[in-house]
Amino acid sequence: MSVNLQTPIVYLKGVGPNRAETLQSELGIQTFQDLLNLFPNRYIDKTQYYKIGQLQRSNADVQVVGKIIHIKTVEQKKGKRLVASFVDETGEMELVWFRSQKWIRENLKINEPYVVFGKCNWFNGKFSMPHPEMELLKDHQAGLKIAMQPIYPSTEKLGNKGITNRVISKLLQHLFLETKGMFLETLSPKLLHELNLLPKNKALFNIHFPKNQDLLAKAQFRLKFEELFYIQLQLISKKMSRKQKIKGLNFDQVGDLFNDFYQNHLPFELTNAQKNVIKEIRADLGSNAQMNRLLQGDVGSGKTIVAVMTMLLAIDNGFQACLMAPTEILANQHYNGIKELLKGTDITCALLTGSIKKSARKPIHEQLENGELQILIGTHALLEDKVQFNNLGLAIVDEQHRFGVAQRSKLWHKGSTTTGEIRGAIPPHVLVMTATPIPRTLAMSLYGDLDISVIDELPPGRKPIKTVHRFDSNRLKVFRFIRDEIKKGRQIYIVYPLIQESEALDYKDLMDGYESIVRDFPLPDYQISIVHGKMKPADKDYEMERFVKGETQIMVATTVIEVGVNVPNASVMIIESAERFGLSQLHQLRGRVGRGADQSFCILMTGHKLSSEAKTRLETMVKTNDGFEIAEVDLKLRGPGDLMGTQQSGILNLKIADIVKDNAILKSARYYAIQILKDDPMLEKPENRAIRHAYTQLLKHKNIWNYIS
Repeated sequence: MSVNLQTPIVYLKGVGPNRAETLQSELGIQTFQDLLNLFPNRYIDKTQYYKIGQLQRSNADVQVVGKIIHIKTVEQKKGKRLVASFVDETGEMELVWFRSQKWIRENLKINEPYVVFGKCNWFNGKFSMPHPEMELLKDHQAGLKIAMQPIYPSTEKLGNKGITNRVISKLLQHLFLETKGMFLETLSPKLLHELNLLPKNKALFNIHFPKNQDLLAKAQFRLKFEELFYIQLQLISKKMSRKQKIKGLNFDQVGDLFNDFYQNHLPFELTNAQKNVIKEIRADLGSNAQMNRLLQGDVGSGKTIVAVMTMLLAIDNGFQACLMAPTEILANQHYNGIKELLKGTDITCALLTGSIKKSARKPIHEQLENGELQILIGTHALLEDKVQFNNLGLAIVDEQHRFGVAQRSKLWHKGSTTTGEIRGAIPPHVLVMTATPIPRTLAMSLYGDLDISVIDELPPGRKPIKTVHRFDSNRLKVFRFIRDEIKKGRQIYIVYPLIQESEALDYKDLMDGYESIVRDFPLPDYQISIVHGKMKPADKDYEMERFVKGETQIMVATTVIEVGVNVPNASVMIIESAERFGLSQLHQLRGRVGRGADQSFCILMTGHKLSSEAKTRLETMVKTNDGFEIAEVDLKLRGPGDLMGTQQSGILNLKIADIVKDNAILKSARYYAIQILKDDPMLEKPENRAIRHAYTQLLKHKNIWNYIS
């Protein structure tokens, strides 16, 4: 039978039905192509002896011949490390040990030739090798030689079934023999030449059977570039074709409502960042193409006012607008905030959430259908079939990563049409808002098909929040500080972590904390609210309401207050066991204060035992208020999966590239994808034939692009 890359893996020599089943269940390998794309995690290279001056930053294991000329012990925060200076005629590197130092020190021979083997790290301007395998050169020369060997991902079940690393390597040899190693080139001659990339055949051969370090590094670069290039190609072509194909409603009027609001009802002067974003939005709305824009702005940067002014543009042009938020608290807050801003205008606005009674829904549905209702704000309730707009022109989605794709497209299908038919309707313009700053790298990959606007300055009069880290042993001082703030008439949040697995423990922590606060802040001088997940919604709302009205000075809560409570008078946020929170959560919680003109404070309380990652998080919080900087650190600490929350954790299921480490390759891939599509949007030119073919195949088999949400 003739083989190609879509041939089922069961037909590969050495596989058979049982192995095929195990490979599929454990590693998702169904075809020849899937096996070819099972890239090694790392390599063991004992083929070659490197000079220190030849070492590459490729994270591979290497073998070096040299001598130890000096040994020293270095003190560090925890314990000591043993460092040996290791040299050859081309340079110097360090060998480092964190364990068994006494024994190693006694056995090392100075100025004798050694062969050392291990993974090289680039640290403080030179290469270092932790815990190397070592052998005196004379013993090594008498022993056996082993070639450069790839190490593949594995699982316990694969091991039990005898599918070892050696077996996988053998299967790949059969695959190269059966396909004669002839794989179609997927990039254009121009790209290969400009970036000096290895051809596809050579790159695939050298990723699985690398001849040497240099070819391995080139093969990795070529395959990472290709993977990121096709993701960007897909996102950018989607964006371009949407702009050409999907007609947008043309809002060419900047009418009376917008101008009247701007001149007479704006509660404060807009920041330059807000003005720029509104300009970008106005350009989109008048371009005859559908707007699809992501608006990023830190907590409190004034996204709501931009949303309101965009809604007014829609209404001025005779259309309705809606805003959908993920929770009732947030929907209520948007509704109250927008009602307040629109006070004194004739604009009609309603709220629709799950808890709105049936009797109150009927008039909303009717006014929405006959066009009397201009703005509708709500939760998922907006997606119900009963909710029919007369002519929806603008849909705003807040915190979009909490909504699935199907939900969003349902909203777009409520688009305007004069005949009442959905088919062929022009979809509404879409503005997506998020207060979770997304690092540029991630935004380019997750939202590469959206235009991105950023509000990166706070409204005037807002003072940056002062953040400090205090240990539990300073608690009495912190309580004294709280008393002083309450004397000034301010309010305080005290937040406890909530981690599902240990709900009972968390509840105990919260109640212990609450009792000690009640002891230190007794009635009648102090009133305290408490809010946690085990309370009934009505009790929760009652306690929140008391705090909002200023009847209680302290709010003790679990993270339920992360989104949505706006109390300008609250000026202190105390986060207990702060080491148990992620960076973005800490940043969101801090954003609950600092909403008034007074100086606000965020105090991070922890015990003395902290992991190095927790220290990095706390130091980052103390150092900066910039959400984007925090998101970059978070991305480095946690990787892209966790950053976007659980339902998106498989978000970039990349085969070889790493979105954080390969940031520079991503930028280059995006740049070339944009250049190629600008010059040849349909990829019809002869020089782009290979790209067009590969792109069509990828869309057809979808085997690599299951990624993007």
